[in-house]
Amino acid sequence: MRYHNITKDDMLNGDGLRVVLWVSGCEHACPGCHNQITWDENCGLVFDENAENEIFEQLKHDYISGITFSGGDPLYKANVKCVQNLAQEIKKRFPQKSIWVYTGYGYEEVKDLPIMKYVDVLVDGKFVLALKDTKLKWRGSSNQRVIDVQKSLKEGRVVLHCE
Repeated sequence: MRYHNITKDDMLNGDGLRVVLWVSGCEHACPGCHNQITWDENCGLVFDENAENEIFEQLKHDYISGITFSGGDPLYKANVKCVQNLAQEIKKRFPQKSIWVYTGYGYEEVKDLPIMKYVDVLVDGKFVLALKDTKLKWRGSSNQRVIDVQKSLKEGRVVLHCE
């Protein structure tokens, strides 16, 4: 897997103060995407042990609420296994930290992926420029949902984390 950046102390991509891993690779190519540079899975840096340790060091801080995986698309075929392994390790080391994932796939397409047992919140759906709304919390267009994954899996239906 490749990535573009690790953002520290982010307040825009999930609740609380977060670490964000911006992965490379996305097949959605949404018109108006704010991060087109991350579409190419061959761009950016190789995600290695140093990058992983950088994330772990940040998550050790009490003031960090958790990690957000964004990009690109963390659930893109070239990313999902590495992101799953990292999410699993984070839940093991930092069970109190939340894991958010931004994806262009719909919840119904990804709910059965093994990674979902580690994800607390999923922001799903392609960005739709015609539905862009800068007043929305944690999402760019009104078709996207902010989903409480664990409650949704338990109840067998989509349970929103917030409107």
